[in-house]
Amino acid sequence: MTILATILLLTSGICFIMGLKLLGRGDTARKGNRVSALGMLAAVLGTLVSIIDEQSASVFFSGGLDAPFVWILVGLLIGGAIGLPIARMVKMTAMPEMVALFNGTGGIASLLIGWGQLVASQTTASFGGADLSVTSFSAAAIFLAVLIGGVTFTGSLIAFGKLSGKIKSAPVLYLGQQIVNSVLIAALLACGVWLAVDSAETLPLYSAIVLSFVLGVSFVAPIGGGDMPVVISLLNAFSGIAACAAGFAVDNTLLIITGALVGASGLVLTRVMCLAMNRSLVNVLFSGFGSRATGTKQGAAERGEAKVISPEKAYYMLEAAQRVVIVPGYGMAVAQAQHAVKELATLLEANGCEVRFVVHPVAGRMPGHMNVLLAEADVPYEMLYQLEDVNPTMDSVDIAIVIGANDVVNPLAAEETSPIAGMPIVEVYRAKSVFTLKRSMAPGYAGIENPLFYLDNNSMILGDAKATIQALIAELKDDG
Repeated sequence: MTILATILLLTSGICFIMGLKLLGRGDTARKGNRVSALGMLAAVLGTLVSIIDEQSASVFFSGGLDAPFVWILVGLLIGGAIGLPIARMVKMTAMPEMVALFNGTGGIASLLIGWGQLVASQTTASFGGADLSVTSFSAAAIFLAVLIGGVTFTGSLIAFGKLSGKIKSAPVLYLGQQIVNSVLIAALLACGVWLAVDSAETLPLYSAIVLSFVLGVSFVAPIGGGDMPVVISLLNAFSGIAACAAGFAVDNTLLIITGALVGASGLVLTRVMCLAMNRSLVNVLFSGFGSRATGTKQGAAERGEAKVISPEKAYYMLEAAQRVVIVPGYGMAVAQAQHAVKELATLLEANGCEVRFVVHPVAGRMPGHMNVLLAEADVPYEMLYQLEDVNPTMDSVDIAIVIGANDVVNPLAAEETSPIAGMPIVEVYRAKSVFTLKRSMAPGYAGIENPLFYLDNNSMILGDAKATIQALIAELKDDG
């Protein structure tokens, strides 16, 4: 490998590490994206230079359609033609689905790398070519790339369907489900052992591909919509682990490093999501969350009638408020109200009010969903608080504004028989007054009724969240 290729690949690894670090804060997330994109460009260029170094330039750039350069260029053009318009046109509400698809494409890419490496060795051996025999270690790496990549691919497609509403978000449960999954895993392990013992056989490879696809569907289908943030972060970790295994299969150091980075960060994020829900990963994956949310609707209705008010009436209460907490949820993303919310917060602060945004880790459809929206609206990072920072002082909050959030403010978390029992929530029910902005009185994504709607200190403002916020802004400007 030439010095230039080494420098480019080293630069790529550094950019990925710096990008992950910058993505940890809302005010530096955009810069982290740019640095990571630069790292990917360096990785592609470094790979091209290393290939040219291994082959003669004449072979690389010539030979018509068989030239490696042609196929690499075709891949770059197709990928760029797909990625650029998607990145520009995707709505913020569809970002979770986009992340799910990204995880899936990462998984299938790792699967194809492992498949290609094994097929190349078998084909070369059949025609008496150079010795590309696969060792037991390489065969194991190929099998892991295929297994984890296949599970990630189909599992991400199911997650995409649940997030986009193309399939029901409720858990898909059936009798003997765990037994079926156990049989699938046992069959896959048998394929892995067979492949490690005899890498010349094609049957264990193709059997593993099919079984991994089936396991991916069976793995994600029983998980309800309320747990999708955890699933997204876990599938992200899977895509990284699959890439790392593919790196070992083809002896690519950069792929090993970057795959390990993605896998480790995804696992850490998965743990953070589970802690935010006060649930174990096993409980998330196998409890069928959402399927037990029965009987709560009647219980909530018995608490009283919901009080519905207009934005104009809410303004008179908001005008006198000294401390306001804003809790964003998926409804803010649907209404694309983040810019209006930022303007409202600015006007309230100009009126002498203290404004805080409380971002629950699992608010929205993916990890960091609300942070992305608020960063897009240039909400200062210093205004974002964790629930543990605000809950102790919630009694002194004059008004808590809940914008499209539901499950993360649901008081049912305090009831032992509730499906979300023990989940840390933003305790807005303790505020002096609560404004809940929703399109309707329907339950949230987890399918659980919310008693907050019927509390005496809560007022429902029904309708489009953006229109409601804009009405409040108009009243504040007219008063000013």
